[in-house]
Amino acid sequence: MEKKGANRKVVLPLLEEHGGVRPGVARRVAAETGVPEADVYGVASFYTLLSGPGHEVRVCQGLSCVLAGAEAKIAALKAAGTPVRAVSCLGQCDRAPAAIDPERELLPGAPSGARTPSSDDLAIDLEGEDDPSYAAFDTARDAGPDWVIEQLKLAGLQGRGGAGFPAHLKWDAVRGQAELERYVVVNADEGEPGTFKDREIMIHRPHLVIEGSAIAAWVAGASTAYIYVRGEFRDCIRALEAAIADGGHRFDWLDFEVVEGHGAYICGEETALLEAIEGRRGMPRLKPPYPTQKGLWGKPTLMNNVETLACVPAIIRRGGEWFRALGRTEPGTKLYCVSGHVQRPGIYELPLGVSLDELVAAAGGYVGTLRAFSPGGASSGFLPASMRDQPLDFGGLAKRGSMLGSAGVVVLNDTVDMAEAARWQQIFFEDESCGQCAPCRIGCRVQRQAIDRFFEQGRDRSALANVEAVAWEMDAGSICGLGMVASAPLTSALAYFQEDFGD
Repeated sequence: MEKKGANRKVVLPLLEEHGGVRPGVARRVAAETGVPEADVYGVASFYTLLSGPGHEVRVCQGLSCVLAGAEAKIAALKAAGTPVRAVSCLGQCDRAPAAIDPERELLPGAPSGARTPSSDDLAIDLEGEDDPSYAAFDTARDAGPDWVIEQLKLAGLQGRGGAGFPAHLKWDAVRGQAELERYVVVNADEGEPGTFKDREIMIHRPHLVIEGSAIAAWVAGASTAYIYVRGEFRDCIRALEAAIADGGHRFDWLDFEVVEGHGAYICGEETALLEAIEGRRGMPRLKPPYPTQKGLWGKPTLMNNVETLACVPAIIRRGGEWFRALGRTEPGTKLYCVSGHVQRPGIYELPLGVSLDELVAAAGGYVGTLRAFSPGGASSGFLPASMRDQPLDFGGLAKRGSMLGSAGVVVLNDTVDMAEAARWQQIFFEDESCGQCAPCRIGCRVQRQAIDRFFEQGRDRSALANVEAVAWEMDAGSICGLGMVASAPLTSALAYFQEDFGD
């Protein structure tokens, strides 16, 4: 049993301090926190940055990095005698193939991707000056919480983390709770393959993140804001901490706490992230209740993605209707990440609802002949070149059986074997399933095994006979969205690229 007064919150930081899963560490942390040793070990073994400590160089095996030569990079490092470990997407798709050293610092390689030139017509404006004056917060404070929520409603701001849920409804829900102890949590655990926008916001516009978080906390009535950043983003952590040190004193009623992740894609799911902050395994909770009702430590919690909060200051300064008018098919601008077979991988802030051709034109054009693309990272599956005119928005892509998600667009040309591409994405989901629910835990493994058998048996289509049935069970029975979408790469490749599967 957990001792009375046990300090579970510091379990993960202490495990990090003591070097992760090493002999005697779980016992030491248990003694320091009052959390049972077996529980501590269970937490440590869940997170890849704690369960696999050592001196390896970690090389990304996300799809964009595979396309750019990740396997050759791994082979070269091994040939040079460097300990190396292939890992899930590192969120550096514009720098593919990416790798980090044992201290989680990015190894020299390709520079950061391109960004849209600064303009007054952009809501986030990555290339603009990061303003520490916090004038938008002053405007929000003077106008009042109800006015702020109304501006978000007029803006039509949808959550930029993947779900596209209207932001004003979350803010209003937390503000309306009877419980007065409340929290704000910023989801900066960016792990979707193909996505790296939040990384760049935190590095180049950290004050925008701090200001958006402060406005959210003030409206919600929260006195603490947690910013949960994936552990591989060392530059982001440094930039946020510097911004808080520089301007955090403006908010003497608000405590900012930057929490480092420890390597678990599933912690991008909001309730899994809450579990991680509380010092537990990052396993999603059943909903309802939703975090707006019972979130961090059972208290009402307002959770937003980095990009969502970074939109808020411009909405406050210039009005919700201004933001809405920036979009094409849906409100606002959107940070689109694009990698793969394009001339200038990077992040482009464009009207929400542009087509793939328009996005790639901003990125300098295609490399080779377009064959397929993922509009929203691995979770969105693959779409054929014939859908290149489809608006890249939330509603339209959902009708196509895909999703915009966090807009991590990966472009594939006609040199790519789509069966191989699907296999790489299925490896990712098998690696990153938290294992809590059977449909996802077993289904991710079964789907990867099926595509492996397909290749082992000389591209025998019969090896894939049960893929659709397994996908249905995963979608219907999984606790969270990972299991619901984990089959999308394989099922979409089968649907649109049958020629690569023997038909």
